[in-house]
Amino acid sequence: MIEVKHVTKIFNPGRPDEMMALQDVSFEVKAGELVLLIGPSGSGKSTLLSLIAALQKPTKGEVIVAGEQVSMLPEDFAALYRRHKVGFIFQKFNLIPTLSVIENVVTPLLPEKLDETTLHAKATKVMEEFNIAHKARERAKNLSGGEQQRTAIARALVNDPPLILADEPTANLDAKLSENFINFLRRIKSEGKTVVVATHDPIFFDLPFVDRVIELHNGRIV
Repeated sequence: MIEVKHVTKIFNPGRPDEMMALQDVSFEVKAGELVLLIGPSGSGKSTLLSLIAALQKPTKGEVIVAGEQVSMLPEDFAALYRRHKVGFIFQKFNLIPTLSVIENVVTPLLPEKLDETTLHAKATKVMEEFNIAHKARERAKNLSGGEQQRTAIARALVNDPPLILADEPTANLDAKLSENFINFLRRIKSEGKTVVVATHDPIFFDLPFVDRVIELHNGRIV
C-alpha cells in the first residue's frame, strides 16, 4: 500500500536555518496493516505523514501509495489523490470553527459537486457512526474536545478512503477519549483500512492489533 524509498526531506535548503527533517528513510506498509511511527517530538514523524499525504514533497527519494508515485504529483493531482485515497486526522483537529459540524464533515466532498441530498446522506451516515449527528448544526467552536475529535474522524472518513493517517491523535485528549480513539482504530482496521499513526503516547505501544512499530530518531529509522 505504501512504499517509502530512500526519502530525505530538507527544509530551507542552502539557508542558515536549513533543517534535515528526514534522512534516507525507507519502509513499506502492506494493505490492511496498522503501523505506528514513534519517536520524540522533532524526530520526523509528522513530516513523514505529510509526505505520504502529498502535502509536501521529499527533497530526495520516492513515496508510492497504491502504485502511484505521490511524491511527484503536481498539486492539482495531489489534491485529487488526497480526496479519494487519504483520510487525515490532525493533532489539533483543524476544524473550521465558524462552520457547523455537518459543514466541516462534508468539506472533503465539496469538490465532487455532489447534489445536496447525497452530501447530506454521506455526512449523516458517518456522523451517526461516530455519535456526533445530534450536533450536526452546532458550530465547531462550541464543541467539547471529544465532540471535536469525533467530528474530525467523521470528516476523515466521509469519502471512505482506503488509507487513514493520524498525527499525534491523542495529544489533546484525556484518558477516556484516548481509549475511545483506540477503539476507533481497532474498528477501522477490522474493516480492512490501512492505518499509519504518528505518536509518542505510550497508550499505543502494547496494543495487540498493531502490526508493526517504526521508530524514528533525528530523522532516521532506528
